[in-house]
Amino acid sequence: MEKLTIKEFQDKSNIEIIEELMKNNNGYITSKELDMFDIHRMYLSIMQGKGIIEKVASGIYIDTNKIEDNYYVFGLSMPNVIYSHMTALYFHGLSIKAPNNVYDITVKRSYNSVHLRKHNVFYVDNDIYELGLTEIETPMGNKVKVYDIERCICDIIRSKNRMDLELIKHSVKEYIKRKDKDLVKLSLYAEKLGIKEVVMDYVGMMYE
Repeated sequence: MEKLTIKEFQDKSNIEIIEELMKNNNGYITSKELDMFDIHRMYLSIMQGKGIIEKVASGIYIDTNKIEDNYYVFGLSMPNVIYSHMTALYFHGLSIKAPNNVYDITVKRSYNSVHLRKHNVFYVDNDIYELGLTEIETPMGNKVKVYDIERCICDIIRSKNRMDLELIKHSVKEYIKRKDKDLVKLSLYAEKLGIKEVVMDYVGMMYE
């Protein structure tokens, strides 16, 4: 998303500015964004009362003409969360199972929130938290934080005791078929995670 500045909004009302910000963000606006533009949050209540926007989470609003993207809203409301494992592989096109309302997510070991309880949470040390971190578009076209494919392949093999073995096999086999796979990166990630031999043996087995 291209960031807009206050200079671009000369001679516009606060509501018009909010509408421009929403247009630039696929129909979404947050109360934190208004703070950045020194616009009082009461304008969100005014727009809500007029039926222009609706609240979808704490401090997060959407144009009433748009359909809510649950993945994106969750990512906005939980900025310390990274989509991982099978959920991330679904975004990458390597999982046959849609996440529905329960997501595989990764956070730092020190992080905790009651909002995580319904999800499959994986806690990691700080030194590997950002390993393979990237962004990808959800099926509705909004960008969320995920791990890249190689990190996800390492993670599902590392966490296989918590996951469906058939789904793991499918994802690894689909990864092997991809022309953009990076086995060197996969090996480096696996080494960093302390599971190089396990990952490379598993991938090699799926080649057979």
